[in-house]
Amino acid sequence: MSESPVRRAVHAYFMQRAIELAGNGWYTTRPNPRVGCVLVRDETVIGEGWHEKAGEDHAEKAALADVDRRGGNARGATAYVTLEPCSHTGRTAPCVDALIQAGVARVVIGARDPNPLVDGRGIARLEEAGIDVVTDVVADRCEALNNGFNQRMRQQRPWVRVKLAMTLDGRTAAPDGSSQWITGEGARNDVHRLRAESGAVMVGRGTLLSDDPSLNVRLPGEWPQPLRAVLDSQLEITPQARLLALPGETLIYTASGDKARIAQLEQAGAQVVPIGVNGAGLDLSAVLADLAAREINDVLVEAGATLAGALASAGLVDEYVVYIAPKLLGDRGRGLLQLPHIQNIADAKALVIDSIEPCGQDWRITARPVAN
Repeated sequence: MSESPVRRAVHAYFMQRAIELAGNGWYTTRPNPRVGCVLVRDETVIGEGWHEKAGEDHAEKAALADVDRRGGNARGATAYVTLEPCSHTGRTAPCVDALIQAGVARVVIGARDPNPLVDGRGIARLEEAGIDVVTDVVADRCEALNNGFNQRMRQQRPWVRVKLAMTLDGRTAAPDGSSQWITGEGARNDVHRLRAESGAVMVGRGTLLSDDPSLNVRLPGEWPQPLRAVLDSQLEITPQARLLALPGETLIYTASGDKARIAQLEQAGAQVVPIGVNGAGLDLSAVLADLAAREINDVLVEAGATLAGALASAGLVDEYVVYIAPKLLGDRGRGLLQLPHIQNIADAKALVIDSIEPCGQDWRITARPVAN
């Protein structure tokens, strides 16, 4: 039976609250998706919850526990969940079982779970138990909570976000190569937050050798640290590189078979991953597939013009985050992306701009490629 416009509006209202709850786990749920849940009876919230961390209660169980803490019960209630409840046993028992046992009358779902172990099975289990199921409620906003997880499940590669910083005239460095700092403190702190929400930060050989970056989160307080992925086809990285001395995991993707060099880097704390070549460089699709196999949902690329351009040319960029500083470096400064195949305006890569926001003294543009 179709829902009335008024009922759909009520569903959207409570689903928006579930989306807000899911955001509480923005930095902590990986490799799991971010999920929020609200339990409602007679248009009154009786329990709320969200997934906080892999291995801990999922949103539905957290919301049911909240009902118990409030001295109520969920029998006959409606559960609003941003993602289809899981139907398989992983680190925790299936959420559909918990909802069925609690006696909820209706489950309203924002987005379907693309995990092959779930996809549609959670819905089917609920319906088999006689529970009314409503789907696709503000699905676009619910999907947007988990771009990386969704893409890893559907395409077996992470969501790739390329971070770039440039002057107002599109330059990333002065003619002598100096680039610290083009942007101000506000933009730099924003990048640290992007690192914290990413499963991995990727850098190319050129940036590594010129900047010796740490690629870690350096904000006050406790923050999750990303895996560090270095693309270095000939193993030019030195064992004294700063990022190798830091806590956490560093992967070095290479086509080199230099056993002595590999041993040195592994002794310094890196894991060297052999990868094939594709044209003039490493096989970028294979690198991303390997990261997906390691349960990496989101990759933040902090690279120079060469790697950023190669990813763009290969159609492997899902989102650009570009910080623009109110400075000018002139036509001798270094450009943003190497895209040698572009010869005329018809070859230009079209983008959709999703947002333009102030970021301290700079501006932040978030854009994505136009879908083919």
